[in-house]
Amino acid sequence: MALVTTTEMFKKAYDGGYAIGAFNVNNMEIVQGITEAAGELKSPVILQVSKGARAYANHTYLVKMVEAAVAENPDIPIALHLDHGDSFEICKSCIDGGFTSVMIDASSKSFEDNIALTKQVVEYAHAHGAVVEAELGTLAGVEDEVVVEAGQESYTRPEEVEEFVDRTGCDSLAIAIGTSHGAYKFTADQCTRNENGILVPPPLRFDVLQGCIDKLPGFPIVLHGSSSVPQDFVKMVNEFGGEMPDAIGIPEEQLREAAKLAVCKINIDSDIRLAMTGYIRKYLAENPSHFDPRQYLKPARQAVKDMVSHKILNVLGSNGKA
Repeated sequence: MALVTTTEMFKKAYDGGYAIGAFNVNNMEIVQGITEAAGELKSPVILQVSKGARAYANHTYLVKMVEAAVAENPDIPIALHLDHGDSFEICKSCIDGGFTSVMIDASSKSFEDNIALTKQVVEYAHAHGAVVEAELGTLAGVEDEVVVEAGQESYTRPEEVEEFVDRTGCDSLAIAIGTSHGAYKFTADQCTRNENGILVPPPLRFDVLQGCIDKLPGFPIVLHGSSSVPQDFVKMVNEFGGEMPDAIGIPEEQLREAAKLAVCKINIDSDIRLAMTGYIRKYLAENPSHFDPRQYLKPARQAVKDMVSHKILNVLGSNGKA
């Protein structure tokens, strides 16, 4: 099976009440861990590449690694997606370079400027067999080169989404309902403590999501900044030399509920990075004489695979949907 677009994936996900996992990839071990999990669980999957990943690993290397993953997993649909493209030029470069899907993130611009840039990308993408994700509303947090200070985020306005989609022709829409980029999604002041003293983040704005669904029935919605930041991995990182105080993510049960509605794509990256880093730190602390990267990247790759398997089974519900 060759790389596919997300069109058929999203149609099946919308009708079936589940979501497709979109995971950012930077190196071979991450690509292998994600696609091995998806392959074993018969789940469609989206491999995402950010502007920062292209700068780090090189466009050609990333595409060839993904092509290798497609060859090794011929029975599952795999899409290659640009995450947070910020210009027509980077979107065009990715489309020309083999990506089947691109995101143009003009959410920081005015409504009219967002429409104009998104429409430009859509016209080029559709003419070349690719699809486009756009964004309305802005998420707080840090992800690669995307930086929005807390307090500067803005929820998506449901009354704008129908006009935006009609005028741009985009294929899916990322909205802001309270998720946040990175592992440090919320400050302690934004959270409450439960009876066990654990910080609990504010709930997602399902009213905003429902408002968007009402305006765009049948249209695929995307959630960015949806890592859950598992506390056992935060503890592991801290135990073996890290410093991650109050790293708080999105509760998985809320993401699963969103997946049962119109959310067809959920972006998850901090969780797999956290798992990978935790296991590398643990391995090196317990094996101080080891220096071969294969020794510590092998358990790290397995940690990625285990994390993706958990997300497919317990958050996305996409197992068996290939």
